[in-house]
Amino acid sequence: MPDTALGARGLRVGYEGRTVIQELDIAIPDDSFTVIVGPNACGKSTLLRTLARLLRPTAGTVLLDGADIAKQPSKEVARRLGLLPQSSVVPDGISVIDLVSRGRHPHQNFLRQWSEADEKAVREAMEATRVDGLADRKVDELSGGQRQRVWVAMALAQETPLLLLDEPTTYLDITHQIELLDLCVRLNRESGRTLVAVLHDLNQAARYATHLIAMRAGHVIAQGTPAEVVTAELVQEVFDLRCRIIDDPESHTPLVVPLVTHH
Repeated sequence: MPDTALGARGLRVGYEGRTVIQELDIAIPDDSFTVIVGPNACGKSTLLRTLARLLRPTAGTVLLDGADIAKQPSKEVARRLGLLPQSSVVPDGISVIDLVSRGRHPHQNFLRQWSEADEKAVREAMEATRVDGLADRKVDELSGGQRQRVWVAMALAQETPLLLLDEPTTYLDITHQIELLDLCVRLNRESGRTLVAVLHDLNQAARYATHLIAMRAGHVIAQGTPAEVVTAELVQEVFDLRCRIIDDPESHTPLVVPLVTHH
């Protein structure tokens, strides 16, 4: 397994006696926008949450910068790895700017209080996600899509070199889905961040990812570039879907076209 900033060796994860992931080795390519795809309940989000140290594996090790993530101080991990979870609880009555500002907590301690650098990070994160106009609004008054963008802003404000996003396009309409994925591409290309996301839409994954990981039943079935992974044979094996793969006329990435099963 190649040496990368984030990976796992011999990973086994389960819930209530049921194994979801078993004997999984993985290395997230540095400087990539990696997207994990697969059918429902295949272990995508379980893998992401384990990489983020939200779940403790029953066997194996998650490696952050070559060391066991479970043995590293929480604040140090938070400076290296940010997470946008699938669902988040909003503190009652908190404003947008206060929630986004919480992304700066890992960078502060007794000797280092709020600074101009913190102010800049929060402002740029809110501008990037287009929530700067909502700064003084209460988060619990916002629409689902607006809330999702606020959580993304908080994760961006953390300014970590690694950013994990669990189904980040949930609650977003198609326009905001595209805006968010475009933002992920910019973050990857311009700031050199390594991003790892779980997405349900295979065509969006193929268009935006630099590296794809396809999972089924807790195992990695294939990984590589979208062109290498998204084939008709792979889609049928992983998703049990008969399809045709054509060239996306806009991005020239693989485009999955399901075969007609009715007339």
